[in-house]
Amino acid sequence: MTALSTRAKVGVAAASAVLLGAVAAGYAAVAAEPTPPPASAPGAGAVTLDPGPRLLTITDRHVASVATADPAGPRAVSAVECLRVYAAAGTGVCLGPENAWSYRLVVLDAALRPQRSFAIPGLPNRARVSASGRMVSWTTFVGGDSYTASGFSTRTGIVDTRDGTTVMSLEDFAVTRDGRPYRGADVNYWGVTFTADDNHFYATMSTGGKRYLVRGDFAARRVETLKENVECPSLSPDGTRIAFKEAVDADPNKGWRLSVLDLATMRVTATAETASVDDQAAWLDGATLGYTLRQSDGRPDVWAVPADGSGAPRLLVPGAESPAPLT
Repeated sequence: MTALSTRAKVGVAAASAVLLGAVAAGYAAVAAEPTPPPASAPGAGAVTLDPGPRLLTITDRHVASVATADPAGPRAVSAVECLRVYAAAGTGVCLGPENAWSYRLVVLDAALRPQRSFAIPGLPNRARVSASGRMVSWTTFVGGDSYTASGFSTRTGIVDTRDGTTVMSLEDFAVTRDGRPYRGADVNYWGVTFTADDNHFYATMSTGGKRYLVRGDFAARRVETLKENVECPSLSPDGTRIAFKEAVDADPNKGWRLSVLDLATMRVTATAETASVDDQAAWLDGATLGYTLRQSDGRPDVWAVPADGSGAPRLLVPGAESPAPLT
């Protein structure tokens, strides 16, 4: 691959700061007292998770939404404070502060009312809801694991909002790697995305210095590896493709290229976004990906790019992050 552009290098620096400084810098940033939500723009309306032509985001750590037809236009901002948010079919997940140094997962109804809540370890990083609204997943950065050279790892869990079944860590699942049973003390998971049956899912598994796309079976408590160098997968609405971040030259220190994997052929198509994208992209529709890029000072913006490698990236929602289409 060619050398990264200036814009991409800024992305790599920001991504590295987020990854390597997540425990120290992230905790310090969130430890401040909660701030009041920004005022909604006139005519923006209330924030709900009802399906419709709106895009859910986070603005200044508060759940917000904009019209998909005018994403840079009037923005509705709620009083609900989250570091990560996602929603589908009228169900939302918020990873937010419990106090200055701890965090909770909160399942929200369409009116942003809490339906279920429990403490989660570490710093919020990823969140997803299945298309039906039934299954919820989360990923956090966690410190103190002795097997990690950086001093922290990840925890990823899943909760079934219908019957309450909760798995606090996928690390308890049985693993099949390259067709054989596998066990490793350094196994980590992040970035779950659910299939339409509310049982199977895709995620990233890291072990032995490699990162794999895995397909999981929630009921059977097992995963199997499918392909290397696939991080933060996001399944397309039709279930045929996975958007993901691909480490440049298989080395995360060089940044990531936002790409799309065809599950039938396992063919990878790089998108037109050449900046380093350290995010779990969201499918805004069947042809468009939304994702967060940070400016050099850390401020987030939501961008969009075609999933088929054509076109060019475009700024979608300035001053926002954690996009989710309200479908």
